[in-house]
Amino acid sequence: MSETLFDPIKIGIVSISDRASTGVYEDKGLPALQDWLSKALHNPITFEPRLIPDEKARISATLIELVEAGCSLVLTTGGTGPALRDVTPEATLAVADKEMPGFGEQMRQISLKFVPTAILSRQVAVIRGQSLIINLPGQPKSISETLEGLKDADGKSVVHGIFAAVPYCVDLIGGPYMETRDEVCKAFRPKTAIRPAR
Repeated sequence: MSETLFDPIKIGIVSISDRASTGVYEDKGLPALQDWLSKALHNPITFEPRLIPDEKARISATLIELVEAGCSLVLTTGGTGPALRDVTPEATLAVADKEMPGFGEQMRQISLKFVPTAILSRQVAVIRGQSLIINLPGQPKSISETLEGLKDADGKSVVHGIFAAVPYCVDLIGGPYMETRDEVCKAFRPKTAIRPAR
């Protein structure tokens, strides 16, 4: 199917790390986000990548900038633990019109299947204007697990990833119609919200 049949979408991806932003080590968050989203969506995507330090005012300003630039979805990675420099959730809540607590709850449920320290993660999701902003974990493996969910040996979903709910949420706030590749992550919409296949 031609990509031109799908709505174009602009997605902000933000990696938050003091050390990666100053070049101490290579950032792995932005490539992981871009790779997963490119595999998961049929839509042509324009990415707006940002690599910034763990500074609350800078994070909030970056999120506002990406929303104003027309990003329907903004995903952050990093800065969601209990360490003193971890301020991504606070910076995200500071720019919110609405909080969407189900995303954080589900991310912790997925991560708890792997590590007991998942309860230390503080990821949040919010809506600002017509944009959905979601904090993701910092590790590339954890990013794909939380977005995609867990499948058994036969490929059946054991725990739903959070991305299954993202397209319908974006619909509800007036964003473009996002279409997922089912083999990566099948979006869920009520029957009345599904567009007929073109």
